[in-house]
Amino acid sequence: MPSPLFSLFTGRPARRAVETVVPARTLADVILPPKTRQTLDYALAQVRNHALIFGRWGLGERHASGLGLAFNFAGPPGTGKTICAEAIAHDLGMKLFVVDYAELESMWVGETPKNVAGAFRNAIEQNAVLFFDEADSIAARRTLGMGMAHDREANLTVNVLLRELDSFNGIVIFATNLAANFDPAFERRIRTHVLFEMPGVEERQQIWRVQVHPKKTPLARDVDFHALAERYALSGGDIKNAVIKAAAAAASESGQDVGKQIHQRHFEQATEEVLASKAVMQQSLFPAVPPVAVPDVRRFPWRAQLTIALLLGGAALVTALAALIAVLLR
Repeated sequence: MPSPLFSLFTGRPARRAVETVVPARTLADVILPPKTRQTLDYALAQVRNHALIFGRWGLGERHASGLGLAFNFAGPPGTGKTICAEAIAHDLGMKLFVVDYAELESMWVGETPKNVAGAFRNAIEQNAVLFFDEADSIAARRTLGMGMAHDREANLTVNVLLRELDSFNGIVIFATNLAANFDPAFERRIRTHVLFEMPGVEERQQIWRVQVHPKKTPLARDVDFHALAERYALSGGDIKNAVIKAAAAAASESGQDVGKQIHQRHFEQATEEVLASKAVMQQSLFPAVPPVAVPDVRRFPWRAQLTIALLLGGAALVTALAALIAVLLR
């Protein structure tokens, strides 16, 4: 959790590491490819039949650990992972605890694993679904380099997370765009892996339609969502952004508000802007830097070797101080 000292020295208010969400969206609000929907329905069936399997059927007496339900939602950004986590909590009549790992991680040694254990404990006490967004940040592969305090802390955090999963008897959902970064030990502890694929043409057409109000949004007669779905292979999140951009463009045109409408050209222009923004984000602002050749110091006299060693040590110290200042000001 954020330290009170951090707020005192920086003047920034401490944010909560775990935010409580009262679910409002349902599975009816989510449009998914058939295969993703089928896997998600299977995951929900496991939740509903959990008491039957481990209670009346006695498997809980045979298996002392791993009785919780851990799901991994993996897929590209904007494909509905977060919405589905909320919808599952809504379907089960439970609250949703959204873990913000940026706030969960502490600069104080030993605090992050305690925060992880606390999140699981609170989820049990308040009967909430625990949701780790961008979970690859916390469930990353453990490293062999144990010399640095940060590496030891990260490995300890993963160990605590694995231990909590073994003893947890609730529902936890991991969401990630980089499932390959997970530590292999999570594979057997996660009950079901749901791959959130990019929507197809039919799904995209439905997503376009549900992003606008059926009665209040002033759509022009030339709007063709099927044509947009066929032309642009977008995720649900990108379509949402395009709809809002199109509405903003139509609203900013001159004339009376009563006569303003969103035309096909608005949607097309907005979609092109979304795609252009994605292309910009994939570019680097800095030119590629060729690798620097490190001289073989053994070829220099001992005085030169000592000078080089001092320079390298000074550079490492400056880098460490800069990193510490960045953490304190984060």
